[in-house]
Amino acid sequence: MTWSEYHEATKHTVESIARARHDLDWANMPYPFRYYQGSAVLDLPADPPAPEIPVLDLLRGSEGQKSEGDGADFLSQLLFYSAAISATKRVAFSGYEYALRVNPSSGNLHPTEFHFATRGLKGWPDGLYHYDPSRHMAEQRGRGPFEMITGSSQSPIAFVLTSIVWREAWKYGERAYRYCLHDMGHAWQALALSAQAIGCESFARGSFLDDEVAQLCRLNADEWPMLVVSIDGDAIPRCEADQGKSVWFAGQANVLSKVTIAQPLIDGIHHATKQCVPGAGWASFVGKAPTGSGRIGLPPPANSTRSFGEVSRMRRSALDFVGGDRSISSETLSAILVSAAQRLSADFTTARFIQLYVYAHRVDGVQPGVYRFWPEPAELELVKAGDQRLVATALSLGQRPAGNACLTFSMIGDLARATAIFGDRGYRYVHFEAGAIGHRLYIAAEALGLGATGIGAFYDDDVHHHLNLTANQGQVVYHFAIGYPVPDPRISA
Repeated sequence: MTWSEYHEATKHTVESIARARHDLDWANMPYPFRYYQGSAVLDLPADPPAPEIPVLDLLRGSEGQKSEGDGADFLSQLLFYSAAISATKRVAFSGYEYALRVNPSSGNLHPTEFHFATRGLKGWPDGLYHYDPSRHMAEQRGRGPFEMITGSSQSPIAFVLTSIVWREAWKYGERAYRYCLHDMGHAWQALALSAQAIGCESFARGSFLDDEVAQLCRLNADEWPMLVVSIDGDAIPRCEADQGKSVWFAGQANVLSKVTIAQPLIDGIHHATKQCVPGAGWASFVGKAPTGSGRIGLPPPANSTRSFGEVSRMRRSALDFVGGDRSISSETLSAILVSAAQRLSADFTTARFIQLYVYAHRVDGVQPGVYRFWPEPAELELVKAGDQRLVATALSLGQRPAGNACLTFSMIGDLARATAIFGDRGYRYVHFEAGAIGHRLYIAAEALGLGATGIGAFYDDDVHHHLNLTANQGQVVYHFAIGYPVPDPRISA
C-alpha cells in the first residue's frame, strides 16, 4: 500500500458514510489509560506552579522563566501542562464520568502515550519512564542510561510519543489512522509549548527506525512510536549522569479491550510509513513551497494577558458555538492567524506543508467568504465571496459547529511534495503539522475568550471542489472551527 492508496480509500463520500454506519460496541471500548502492572511508581508533586508567561507571547516565540525545584518538580510542571487530566465530564443519563486532558483528542479517545528517558536530572533517577495521567505519576520501566533512545546523550530528557491506534479505530474504523496522526501533532505541540513556557527548548524527530525504538522501549504490540521529542535548556535542573548499566524492571502492559478488531488499511499505511533503513526516503529538496500574497492586509493582532498556565488547563473542545450575529474583531482574527503561522521545531519542518483556508463567517471588517492565508506577508486572498455557513456545515458532514463558528478552517496539506521529500513517511509529517497548528489555534482561541474544536470528518473531494483546488495544490487533511462556545454543564474542573 502507498500513502495515496490509503488516503483515497479513507475519503468520505455520501456513499461511504452510508456504508460505514455501525453501532459502537461499548462493552469493548478500549480502556483510556495504559499502565504497567507490577512496575514501580514515582510521585510527581501535585499542583505544580503555573507558568505565568502570557500565552499569546508564548505562541509568538517568547520563552517563559524557569521554576525552582528538582527533577521531580520540573517533570511534574512539564507534564501537568501538556498531558495531564484537566477536568471530568459526567453523562447525565448514566452518571458515568470520564476524564478530559490538557491535550485534545478525536472523540476524547486519546491514543497518544508519553514515554520519557532522563539522564542527569537532579534528584531523579536516570532511566526510562511511562507517564500515567490518571494518577499524575511516572511508572519506572528501567533505570540507568537510555540515551540510545534519544539519539543524543546531550539532552537530559527525551520523550517517545506513541500511538495506540485501536483506541481511535474502535470508533472511527479505517480513517482512524489520520486522527491518530492529528492527535500526535496536538500532543507534540502541547509538550513543546509547556517546555517553552518554563524556559526550555524542544526538538521533534520524526526520522528514526520504528522497530528499533519500539524494541528499545519494550512497547506492547498495540503501541507504535511516532515522534521523539528532546527537551533541553538551562532551566532544567541537572546533576551528574548515571554511568552504570541499564537495568529493566518488571511491568506488564494492561489489556485495553477484550477484542481488538483488525484494520487492514491501517496496518497497510503504518507499514508503508515505517522507516526501516537510516535516512530512508529523504530527498535533499523536491519542489518549492507555494508562495504568494493576498492583497488583503491584516491589522495588528489583538493581545491578551492570560497566562499559559491558566489557558492550557482551561482549554476544552467546544461541542457547538453560539450562532447568530455575534462576531469577532479583525484584530482577533489577526492574532489567531499569527499564532498559527509560527515555525515548528522538528526535523521535518524546514518546509511548510499546510496551507490555511479561512471561512470567515462573522469577522468585523472582513466580508463573508473563503480566504487563503499567506503567512509570510500575513495577508488574505479572497477565494470565494459570500456567506459560507451552510456550505461549511455541509462539507463537514453536517456538523453544526462548522457553520455556527465565527471562523472555520480547511487545512490543505501538500502531501505530494512531503512524500516526494520524505517518502511515504511524509504522510505522517503533514498530519503532524496540521495537528500542531490545530493545537496552537486551540490555545490562541482560549486566550482570546473564544472556544475551538477540531473536525476530522469532511467530504474530502467536495472540499477540493469548493476551494477550486487543482491536483497539485494539495488535499484537505483537517478542519477546525473557532467561535463563542455553547456552555457544557457536564464539565467540572
